[in-house]
Amino acid sequence: MPLWLVLELTYKCPLKCPWCSNPVDFDRYRNELTTEEWKDVLRQGRKLGSLQLGFTGGEPMLRNDLEELVEEADRLGYYTNLITSGVGLNTKRLRDLKKAGLKQVQLSIQACDQELNEKLVGVDVFAHKVEIARAIKAEGLPMVLNVPVSRYNIDQTEHLIDLAAELGVEYLEFANLQYYNWALLNRAELLPTREQLARSEAAVKAARERLGKRLTIFFVVPDYYDNRPKACMNGWGAIHLTIAPDGTALPCQEARLIKSIEFASVREHSLEWIWNQSPSFNAFRGDGWMKEPCRSCNEKEKDFGGCRCQAYLFTGDATNTDPVCSKSPHRDVIDGLISCTQKRGEPQHQNLVMRRRGIAPPADAT
Repeated sequence: MPLWLVLELTYKCPLKCPWCSNPVDFDRYRNELTTEEWKDVLRQGRKLGSLQLGFTGGEPMLRNDLEELVEEADRLGYYTNLITSGVGLNTKRLRDLKKAGLKQVQLSIQACDQELNEKLVGVDVFAHKVEIARAIKAEGLPMVLNVPVSRYNIDQTEHLIDLAAELGVEYLEFANLQYYNWALLNRAELLPTREQLARSEAAVKAARERLGKRLTIFFVVPDYYDNRPKACMNGWGAIHLTIAPDGTALPCQEARLIKSIEFASVREHSLEWIWNQSPSFNAFRGDGWMKEPCRSCNEKEKDFGGCRCQAYLFTGDATNTDPVCSKSPHRDVIDGLISCTQKRGEPQHQNLVMRRRGIAPPADAT
């Protein structure tokens, strides 16, 4: 069942992050669901067994009905999470959201200083993020501080840990970027080196020993550096269901990348039909769709063949083995990318393509 339901309330966002997970051509999807349509999605999701609920975007704070949606979700019995940049969030709205039933906040921060943070998001919001983090903790809400990691900020690992500890957050997540959409456009500039990753992981290990249970630190490695693919979303259509701003139902936030699949909308079909019967959600369930080497691999029930979006981007065929896997005949493409990364010069901020309207989407990742 879809235990994790994610509502992408809008693709609008005041930030210009060059790794944004929203579609590069996000301006095409401006017909957002109404308040009542979102409430209907919430009711249908609970009937299917959804428990964890994420309000995200874009920036969900740009929806004036967010408090109303949180209240309805809480009434239905969801554990509600707000995933936000903090822009548009103030003490009043925070208190209103808590009163409505909000249970947890995930706040993103891109650096531990104003200068780099502004370079990476295109707006001066660092002081506001820190202020809002303090306000979240003052309200007694559990909090995840999320750091999207690139080669620009990975060397700040120790300082970011110190900041998280000083703020008193419960969870700190170093989420090394996954290279889709805007991050794909900027991959050559954003991907850290092996040496940077090794230093960062060592800093995390030392901090875990030093801080103990005071702060839980998660470290998500970019899968290009693994020799086996990640178990993406615990398998296609297994426990994760995303509803895009226009009502399109997706097995993950990046699935629109696969142009060979037509994804159904909650405006045209029930959520029950989409989850259980639609061709899109059944496309990669089980292992009948698998080719070799996945079909005969003894690890296929652990990683489910890896990421379908990544297979499509690199090979043009979503049924191929995720090229991150060392058994994939396309692994050389990943190795070539890593080799180029090791030979780069110093980071050049001016080379980043910042999130904005009018950017042509890349045809593939090759």
